[in-house]
Amino acid sequence: MRLSRFFMPILKENPKEAEIVSHRLMLRTGMIRQQSQGIYSWLPLGKRVLDKVNAIIREEQNRAGAIELSMPTLQSAELWQESGRYEDYGKEMLRIRDRQDRPMLYGPTNEEMITDIFRSSVKSYKSLPLNLYHIQLKFRDEIRPRFGTMRSREFLMKDAYSFDLTQADAIHSYNKMFVAYLRTFDRLGLRAIPMRADTGPIGGNHSHEFIILADTGESEVFCHKSFVDFDIPAVDTDFDSVEGLQATFDKWTSVYAATSEMHDAAAFDSIGEGERLSARGIEVGHIFYFGTKYSEPMGAKVQGPDGKEHLVHMGSYGIGPTRLVPAIIEASHDENGIIWPASVAPFDAVVINMKAGDQACDSTCERLYAALQNAGKDVLYDDTDDRAGTKFATADLIGVPVQVIAGPRAVAAGEVELKDRKTGARETLTIEAAINKLTA
Repeated sequence: MRLSRFFMPILKENPKEAEIVSHRLMLRTGMIRQQSQGIYSWLPLGKRVLDKVNAIIREEQNRAGAIELSMPTLQSAELWQESGRYEDYGKEMLRIRDRQDRPMLYGPTNEEMITDIFRSSVKSYKSLPLNLYHIQLKFRDEIRPRFGTMRSREFLMKDAYSFDLTQADAIHSYNKMFVAYLRTFDRLGLRAIPMRADTGPIGGNHSHEFIILADTGESEVFCHKSFVDFDIPAVDTDFDSVEGLQATFDKWTSVYAATSEMHDAAAFDSIGEGERLSARGIEVGHIFYFGTKYSEPMGAKVQGPDGKEHLVHMGSYGIGPTRLVPAIIEASHDENGIIWPASVAPFDAVVINMKAGDQACDSTCERLYAALQNAGKDVLYDDTDDRAGTKFATADLIGVPVQVIAGPRAVAAGEVELKDRKTGARETLTIEAAINKLTA
């Protein structure tokens, strides 16, 4: 992508309405634009990051055996009345009526709809276990939306729903998602800590929030410091192994970790003083096992091996991609801008032409640009006629992992400079060596 043709409306000044780093940087880099309170458009730079976050989420959901579908954003109130949640959910639910005066709602979550899909299609235990997920816009009319897309009214959610014959089977499905979440957040460059959590309006009696530690976190969390040394489950994890997944779950829940709602002060104080950690945290994922909370009132049953009908045991598993993007920024930035992990960076590299219009610089940059694109890399080519300082500031601000700098003097010697955005390390290489290194 040539910067001269890309839509990236960068702001020179810090927006006054931005209270935290991620909100400020997302507005400054032109990743998002606010349309109304708590509702945002994702502009091209932000959309590229969001798409990469979604791709990693999909890969890990699929690896764990979940199957993707797509459900509508508008839901019939009848399903929620059937489950008993229509009146209980509160003012966060946006309730509307269609032209036939039928009560509808803009879905804040999909337990009722997925249960309806399941009960109309699955009749036998032989179709279990089953985990269905989608990535869809949700709406919750927050009383105080803030921090940009960290806490917005309209947001993107990956929500998965598991169906099992027994509680033991359902706990295995829960453990699958537990492990998948550990892998997902690690691939996004985050160390997420699973913490015992309140189930809230979703319901159930078994729940964990995945929390990253950040000064701008919404709530206080308490945990043992040893989490930083726990190994992330490997790419070849056997998701069919009940014992293996349970062992991973047991390891990651073997030391104290809890949100403020579930905090046990006595248990926390029993940890050695040097091993205790209390901090602010950002929730990036939440998983629930709630048994027959929805299957019972909605009649979601299957025929078991004994020939009798059994209520299915269910769980739900949420990740907010539009919340994850600012969380990544909160965890990875400096005074100059964003530092994207390579896995979700909007571009793999930015080629900076220090003297656009100079034949040698133009030719070298075109060569670099073509070689990287042909190797399947996402490349931003700064072909603008801005001053050098502006080009460097832009590259640092948007946080692309590698900067390829082509100036007249270096190009004349057949060389370019590579800068690592995270470390600031610079390296001068021949043009050929730079291409080989970046396309390896």
